[in-house]
Amino acid sequence: MNRDTVIGFILIGLVLIGFTWYNQPSAEQIEAMRKEDSIAVVNQEKAKKQQAEEAARKAQAEEAAKTDSTSLFYSALSGQNSEVVLKNNKVELTFSTKGGTLSKAVVKGFADKDGNPDVTLFDTKDQQMNFLLAGKQDNIITQDLYFTPSNQTDSTVTMTAQATGGGSIVLDYRLGPDHLLHFSLTANGLSGTFAPTYKEMDIEWSDHSRQQEKGFYFENRYTGLFYKEANDGSTDNLSETADKRETVDEQLDWVAFRNQFFSVALVSKDNFAGGSQLSSMQDQKESGYLKQFDARLKTAFDPTGQKPSEFEMYIGPNDFRLIRDVEKQSLFGKDLDLEQLVNLGWWLFRLINRWFTLYVFDWLASWGFPMGIVLILITLILKAITYPMVKKSYMSSAKMRVLKPKLEEATKQYDKPEDQMKKQQAMMQMYSQYGVSPLSGCLPMLIQMPIWIAMFWFVPNAIQLRGQSFLWMEDLATYDPIVSWSSHIWGIGDHLSLSCLLFCGSNILYSWFTMRQQRDQMVGAQAEQMKMMQWMMYLMPLMFFFMFNDYSSGLNFYYFVSLFFSSVIMFVLRKTTNDEKLLAILEARYKENKNNPKKTSGLAARLEAMQKQAEELQRQRKNDHR
Repeated sequence: MNRDTVIGFILIGLVLIGFTWYNQPSAEQIEAMRKEDSIAVVNQEKAKKQQAEEAARKAQAEEAAKTDSTSLFYSALSGQNSEVVLKNNKVELTFSTKGGTLSKAVVKGFADKDGNPDVTLFDTKDQQMNFLLAGKQDNIITQDLYFTPSNQTDSTVTMTAQATGGGSIVLDYRLGPDHLLHFSLTANGLSGTFAPTYKEMDIEWSDHSRQQEKGFYFENRYTGLFYKEANDGSTDNLSETADKRETVDEQLDWVAFRNQFFSVALVSKDNFAGGSQLSSMQDQKESGYLKQFDARLKTAFDPTGQKPSEFEMYIGPNDFRLIRDVEKQSLFGKDLDLEQLVNLGWWLFRLINRWFTLYVFDWLASWGFPMGIVLILITLILKAITYPMVKKSYMSSAKMRVLKPKLEEATKQYDKPEDQMKKQQAMMQMYSQYGVSPLSGCLPMLIQMPIWIAMFWFVPNAIQLRGQSFLWMEDLATYDPIVSWSSHIWGIGDHLSLSCLLFCGSNILYSWFTMRQQRDQMVGAQAEQMKMMQWMMYLMPLMFFFMFNDYSSGLNFYYFVSLFFSSVIMFVLRKTTNDEKLLAILEARYKENKNNPKKTSGLAARLEAMQKQAEELQRQRKNDHR
């Protein structure tokens, strides 16, 4: 290992820091959120007042409509709200006859943060769906209508709002065997109500996303509004760390409100037309909610009633394989790609997680191991795979270490600052003669970096870790505080996470091993340069603490185990390497190449060429000054 290896470590750290920064609110944003809490309270009160005024105006409008016997849906504007429940072994869905739409969703088999056996994703005060039809005289707003249920079973119900003169609006629901809800809207006998050119209806869909996990900030950064474009199939989302409003010009296959581990996705058979208006607004920490999502959509509507407007909803956990299986039940014949709701990272890291991590994780979990053991075994498997590269990196450093006395002796005449180029060239020549590549220690470490970053994406999104305890960690999906306090401290939060402390401690231990190894191989001025890098390597764990203290204990535990085993491997390699035998091998190679030294190649050759060019440029400048 050489200076380039340390630079590689620093680059790895900087990339991880960059990824973490990209996926979490900045310190300024967090501080601004805290300062704006009081403003948010005022705005909430103002919003409540506006909602109350809007409700009063709507009530007045309803009362006016009830007295207007010419209203198309005069009889459906009054009634008594009741609830209809569809359920299976996976979900329990409640529909309100007022509005005829889904008002509550419970996902079974996943305990919530309060200890209840099932998770309530939303209820009537959190989520609303409204269909708006623009008639020639009256606007039909389903939220204002009372529907009559019929054909009711545990998996089906038909909601009908009767119009004056025999027409009707019909919402027909059918729940699949697990998490997919099929439904349609049909206007029967109302063709004369709409203009001949009227072919699209509006949909207003909103959801106040509940906080389902213990860590507000950590869950919030994985909560967002997602959508899939119908033409090129790409999936995108609104910002997860800031308020955002956006108009999407492309047609969409689906729109989804996703939090860290659960999603509700609305799919249209005929696509949502271009011009969808989407918004995601942040909530304050103590509100019990994460974000307010709103979607204003348009889709095809047949006023003759011959063709229903068809939809599907996925309501369930963000489980990659489960979503792929459920998607096969879709009746629309589309490649919905709903598994994109499981965030496995950017393209390279997604490939690693999709085709390696998922298979290994599922295979280990199928043996019934606790999730903490699964993380340890994944670490050991990855260490076994990367061990040849790690050993190659270490042996390169060991060769440089045993050659250090010879390098110092051979280059001691180049101690002047102006002779550093000559010194580097002499060292490169000796490395070539001894068959040592000073750059071979850097590349293997960089090869491991994608695995580290891939796990950075995989672990926080693995719903299998949710609610799973291991050792002192009560829930591997959230932080594990050993000390908590009420007030928020900038950079730390309101707790100290034990797994984060262990991760940072193992990082210091590993840095100590690598710094010691690095120090043993440095020659001359390189040793002085190493002192600054050493401080940077020791400060990195401190930076990681401020970033990862709020992260899931599962992720911190994985990094702790990974660095711990890396330190053990370094220790064992150091103890089992015979420096005298290694030096003898190098001496034999030196004698073999003494009269016919190997030509450097690759990056080493380019480095040597650059050094020669710099030396020639320096010589020309001296001549010019003369």
